[in-house]
Amino acid sequence: MRRSRRAKIVATVGPASCEPEMLRTLFEAGVDTFRLNFSHGAREDHAKVHAAIRALELEMGRPIGILLDLQGPKIRLGTLRDGSLTIAAGEAIRFVQEGTLGDRTAIPLPHPEVFAAAAPGHDLLIDDGRLRVRVKSLFSNSLEAEVIIGGRLSDHKGVNLPGTILDVSPLTAKDRADLDFGLRLGVDWVALSFVQRPGDVLEARGLIGDRAGLIAKIEKPAALDRIDDIIGLSDAVMVARGDLGVEIPHEDVPGRQKELVRACRLAVKPVIVATQMLDSMVSTPTPTRAEASDVATAIYDGADAVMLSAESAVGRYPCEAVEMMERIICSTERHKMYRSIVDALRPDEEQTPPHAVAAAAAGLASAIRAAAIVVYTSGGTTAARIARRRPDVPLLAMTPSMETARRLCLLWGTHSVSSTDVSDYEEMVSRAVSTAVDNQFAQTLDTVVIVAGIPFAQAGTTNNIRVIGVT
Repeated sequence: MRRSRRAKIVATVGPASCEPEMLRTLFEAGVDTFRLNFSHGAREDHAKVHAAIRALELEMGRPIGILLDLQGPKIRLGTLRDGSLTIAAGEAIRFVQEGTLGDRTAIPLPHPEVFAAAAPGHDLLIDDGRLRVRVKSLFSNSLEAEVIIGGRLSDHKGVNLPGTILDVSPLTAKDRADLDFGLRLGVDWVALSFVQRPGDVLEARGLIGDRAGLIAKIEKPAALDRIDDIIGLSDAVMVARGDLGVEIPHEDVPGRQKELVRACRLAVKPVIVATQMLDSMVSTPTPTRAEASDVATAIYDGADAVMLSAESAVGRYPCEAVEMMERIICSTERHKMYRSIVDALRPDEEQTPPHAVAAAAAGLASAIRAAAIVVYTSGGTTAARIARRRPDVPLLAMTPSMETARRLCLLWGTHSVSSTDVSDYEEMVSRAVSTAVDNQFAQTLDTVVIVAGIPFAQAGTTNNIRVIGVT
């Protein structure tokens, strides 16, 4: 199954999409990677979905990516006496680490790290920023605050602290257990929530090793201050605009999205744009015009993938949401302005032989109007270097590793195929041509550009370009 677009689609699995038949429908509609959100659902349910996706992969004969998204250290209120209370602007309220009264004089906030990091003048945003309070004074086990934006407080609502770095690991005890479970299942990607600093990525890497790709979710302002280091330590990045949009001004989110997409492209790392992309399709069969434009903007920015969250997990129209995203991507990539915009955002190449070979292959394939670029890649790096150029020629990645083939389901413009190793140069050429033909990338009299490293099966040796006609 060959996609007619370059950007990839990630879809979250939930009650609306967890049955095998629906998973098949979503894959056929355009999903390249499925996201398992471990903030919700039992591990046994996720295991069933994982097994169903792997069975679908075998049936379709195409690699399918699976992404495990860890919940992370979400800060939440405790239980209130009557389940909720209403606070008004200008009112003084009090938060406590412990206690069960749950009234305005003792609102439970059972997170010591908040009390350790907060200071007078800091803001606390509650319920995705719908309510805002400002810290006035701190005590050993409590803090007093003034209500800036009032409203209704209810049990277990989330709390964000913009601009405050919390002394907390990004991996809770639940996350560690979920991570071990997911790695034993064999997920392809792990998304790390609420990354604040490079050390958070290193901590997760120590647990994951090379058993899965590591995605840093950018949803904290502190992460933006160290973003180059965080990107460098990660295998991919997710622009998680939901929480990020709570903690930074709404008007800053579009610019930050563009910065992150560009930084990831420069670093040769896949980047996913996520959250509320087609949010109205949770309950309606069509998106707003603004949502369609939002998806298109991410494609013009050069994002590797765009993601559906509630739309495919709990929405009434999961299949329609995937189909709509597919249509928007295809229409955007066909638009007369697309190529000039994407080319204008092309980063400068690193002055190394592998980068130079990748850039030369992309330019050569475009110049001679090749039918495809066929790249041999063991870990996916060579394919990523070529994809970084956003060539206007299809990219077919051949790898002996099924794990790599699955991870490449996130990479822009890349059709991955699991293939056995080749032993000599002529076999490499003939295998590349036959694979391009078998996968409908080329036919007789077409030309393909082949990129490989010699000696074979050694990572980091990309050094050879071959142009050959299909006979």
